[in-house]
Amino acid sequence: MTPKGEESSGPGPARLTGLDDRITGALVGAAVGDALGGPVEGYSPEQITDRHGGRVHGIVGPWHGEDWRTARPIAPYHKGDGHVTDDTLMTHALVRVYARVRDHLDAHAVADHLVPDLMTNPRWIPELETETLPLHRLFLAEKWLVARLAYGHVDPREAGVGNIVNCGAAMYMAPVGLVNAADPAAAYAEALDVAGAHQSSYGREAAGVFAAAVAAAVAPDATPDSVVTACLGLAKDGTRAAIEKVCEAARGHRDFESALAPLRAAVAPYDTVGPDYRSPSLGARRPSRLHSIEELPVALGMLLVAGGDYRHAVLGSVNYGRDCDSIATMAGALAGALGSPVPEDWAKTVAEASRLDLWEPARTLAVVTREIFRRDVDRRRAHERAFAALGGTSCSD
Repeated sequence: MTPKGEESSGPGPARLTGLDDRITGALVGAAVGDALGGPVEGYSPEQITDRHGGRVHGIVGPWHGEDWRTARPIAPYHKGDGHVTDDTLMTHALVRVYARVRDHLDAHAVADHLVPDLMTNPRWIPELETETLPLHRLFLAEKWLVARLAYGHVDPREAGVGNIVNCGAAMYMAPVGLVNAADPAAAYAEALDVAGAHQSSYGREAAGVFAAAVAAAVAPDATPDSVVTACLGLAKDGTRAAIEKVCEAARGHRDFESALAPLRAAVAPYDTVGPDYRSPSLGARRPSRLHSIEELPVALGMLLVAGGDYRHAVLGSVNYGRDCDSIATMAGALAGALGSPVPEDWAKTVAEASRLDLWEPARTLAVVTREIFRRDVDRRRAHERAFAALGGTSCSD
């Protein structure tokens, strides 16, 4: 990230304020958080501490060391050593769809562009250490996109119905929030439409709320509190309740160490997976108006605990365990969108280890975001002229 657009925000690193820097912070921040969380995903804070002799403070190696190639249930994925996971692969794929369409997206764009990209364009997959189709790395809830849209020819707006209800759609919705920078309501609506092809129930709702959170974080003078306020103003049902309870618990902490157990206790009544992440309950991941994914509320809680600081928010998310690659992806995107700089050494290591240019998607999306904004202005002015011709009031020239 460049120093251009920085201004002092008191103690600590300068805050990045320009649109390009915020987009870069969000996308690079999401990827780095993803890579840090990947090797400890699925474990508890206690297990993470036992394995690493304390809390994780940066990029670590595979959980099973050199045995990662054969050790189940993780093999054959090389999680760790700075490798991003499917969270980042899907985020970058969505950026490519925006670059192709160069306008707002909907569920049909997922069917027409995202799914073919996943099925037909080989790319370097860091965890598999080979070039292959992204489809081969995706989790079952993401493979659903291909089964339903490419082979089932389901209406894209309804294709998410019946899928595992999880964070699969939410985890890659940061680009929707960035395209709708400073307009959380628009981000929420667009993400709900896009995510309809992938998820239903609280999984789809989380996608909308996360996009709204990113859009709110990019706004001038945004703070962790203003981001949470925007989320609570849009979220529905169990998702809203979970965010409210987790953030209420988070406000009593300024260090992630003391917040780990309280945040888990606050989200537990809304989480369907249960206490053993690797052995979900029989009621796990089913549609419900009473429940929520775990990842988004906890990411928002860690953002509050950290006061928006990138390093603190991501490390808190990583050491929380469970689905911590996605939690750290979301917390990293939000802290980066707020302007908290991503540690350069982390970003450099992740980019090199994953063989990815983490900055190119941000440059692309910054250009596309401005194009879409100009289209929005033209559409809005055309509507105003038509409305004025009907006897209404013109709002702009």
